[in-house]
Amino acid sequence: MTNLNEDFINALVDLDETTCIDLLNQRIAAKENPMNILEDVRKSTDIVGKRFEEGRYFVSDLMMAGEILSQIMVILKPLFGEHKIASKGLIVVGTVQGDVHDIGKNIVAALLEAEGFDVVDIGVDQPPEEFVKAIREHHPKVVSLSGLLTEAIESMKTTIEAIKAAGLRDQVKIVIGGGRCDEEAREYTTADAWADDAAVGVRKIKELAGV
Repeated sequence: MTNLNEDFINALVDLDETTCIDLLNQRIAAKENPMNILEDVRKSTDIVGKRFEEGRYFVSDLMMAGEILSQIMVILKPLFGEHKIASKGLIVVGTVQGDVHDIGKNIVAALLEAEGFDVVDIGVDQPPEEFVKAIREHHPKVVSLSGLLTEAIESMKTTIEAIKAAGLRDQVKIVIGGGRCDEEAREYTTADAWADDAAVGVRKIKELAGV
């Protein structure tokens, strides 16, 4: 890994917005593959998540990291869209109630758009009824429920139960994603698939969408 890559990762982990964006622009100017940059963003967000779990970072730090990530994605998205192809389908993504973590969700959304999907991002801390509303309104192929906190698993279960109660469960595939997700969580929530990092999540969403 070059110093530029390492410096970029460190700047994002340290929430140094100015340096991070400056290094991002340097990497783009050097014609680096944007997928490589996204991989470094993923590595950075893993470290940010660990610092949060260890109590070294707080919710405000997660929100700051999410803000920097949003700026990164605004700059990167046009690079993926240069050869836009016909839409592969619509995906709804959102972070479940009680969780404001949006870094993983934002990376998943950016990767899905790069793959040619239309993405409706309903945001963070969303109650079950908002997911139900989004399914009714947009008729997605897949819904991605995101959350970093252990408590998010319970919210994911409640959300899927609300989707069932609304009579919509057989119309959509559901993926749960986040650092606390595993096969046990998938069984508990009755989701169709789970992922603990963005790249795996996108691959599973593609599979469920039949792509």
